[in-house]
Amino acid sequence: MSEVTFNKGKIPETRLPNEDQSFEQKMKDLRDNESDDKRSMLLSLASKNPESIAIWCVLGLSSTERMESYAYFRVAYHRGLDSLRKNGWRGSGFVRWDHESNRYFLFALNQLAVISREIGDYAEAERCSLFLRQLEPSWDQLQIVSL
Repeated sequence: MSEVTFNKGKIPETRLPNEDQSFEQKMKDLRDNESDDKRSMLLSLASKNPESIAIWCVLGLSSTERMESYAYFRVAYHRGLDSLRKNGWRGSGFVRWDHESNRYFLFALNQLAVISREIGDYAEAERCSLFLRQLEPSWDQLQIVSL
């Protein structure tokens, strides 16, 4: 279980647990795979690890359909919220990009904002953007291209 820590400003900071290393390697191998059955292999991996934030992000990145990507990133976001709560987050405080284990969640939240804006759901885009910057106030200064 991860811990909630307090920084100098007394604002709690939550760190999500790392993905299992062997699972992470399987995802990386599949992500780099260009075969026709890549999607079905990723979905099979997701069915064995549905709580993983990472697998849903990889599916979102691998999809060529915007709304399918949106759905995968939405699942990643909700799995992330579940994991945050399970690891001590109580609805406020930081979830920093500096901690590698938080990156899939923050990336999913950012992708939800981006895709929401693209499909014209501006209220959702704004909610996701605001939440992201509350969790990681340095987000705009980070140079994030992809995972």
